Amino acid sequence: MVAVAGYDFSPGGEPAESLIAPIRERLPIAPPREAAVVANRDLFAALATDAMLPSMRALVESWRPNLIIRDPSEYASAIVAQEAATPVAQIAIGLAEVEWNSIEIAASALEQRYRGLPAILRASPYATRFPASLDPSRFPSTQRYDDAVSQTPSLLPDWWNGSRHPLIYVTFGTVLGHMTIANEVYRAALDAVSELEARVLLTVGRRFDPMSLGVVPGNVHVEQWVDQNDVFREAAVVVCHGGSGTTFGALRAGLPVVVVPLFADQHANGVKVVQSGSGVVVDLHQRQFGRPPFERSDSPRVADAVRTVLSDSTYRQHARVVSDEIVLAPTAGEVLRGLVDTAGAP
Repeated sequence: MVAVAGYDFSPGGEPAESLIAPIRERLPIAPPREAAVVANRDLFAALATDAMLPSMRALVESWRPNLIIRDPSEYASAIVAQEAATPVAQIAIGLAEVEWNSIEIAASALEQRYRGLPAILRASPYATRFPASLDPSRFPSTQRYDDAVSQTPSLLPDWWNGSRHPLIYVTFGTVLGHMTIANEVYRAALDAVSELEARVLLTVGRRFDPMSLGVVPGNVHVEQWVDQNDVFREAAVVVCHGGSGTTFGALRAGLPVVVVPLFADQHANGVKVVQSGSGVVVDLHQRQFGRPPFERSDSPRVADAVRTVLSDSTYRQHARVVSDEIVLAPTAGEVLRGLVDTAGAP
């Protein structure tokens, strides 16, 4: 995907699929605390860090960067930055509270790999595209930016034969397609939207075969991948799992959101949506752990939530308030130039 986008890249090491798969399968069915530990400590801080360190050390040694910018859950680069005395900054993937707590959860594994690393991570420059009203931050050097896309969104193809019903965008991100529960979740989503007077676009990611869904409702079109900015241009409401990219991308576009949390930080993101008045959460947290987080018996509740958001314009109004705050932030380029200047890079 990076190559297709036209960028150069250097591949790093990753844990064997035989080690990742059991953790990935456990995430959506484990109690939240257990899921956070196996993801943040066991996978990101231990397995992934150990796999990435050799290639990261080789890359930094050969390239000698002036600044390293890292994903908060990718720890090998933070370790190598300390070893090479190279300035480092972290770019938020999720909410600051979630990122801060992830460091605490992973702390024991991080200390084993570099003494004092948790404190170093908390003190590092922290840049986020999430608005301050929804995302208060304990990181002392927090900067906020707007990740506006420069190109004009493209019109969607007419997949619905001229229908002008409202467009509902349904997506559960790219990770779900790697999981054995994917088909069950997608079928539950299809059940939820099948009776709505709406056009529906469901995207399933490149690791999931849409043909495995069988017959889909007549108002639904399924694609593996569509640029979400193209969809946001036409959508009336976004139904998603609460992943930060989709959730806050929709809010930046001024779109209301129906969140159906599956795992990781998605419930926390849904809470922020509700607090802002920009949408609703179909809270499945009272489910029995050990079962899929979203089953076909849950579909009527999701359908009701979509009807509620479509019929009440205040959700869109509140989403636009959040959008107005986001777009007032400096651009990503401006924040990057500031990080480079602080690092003393040429």
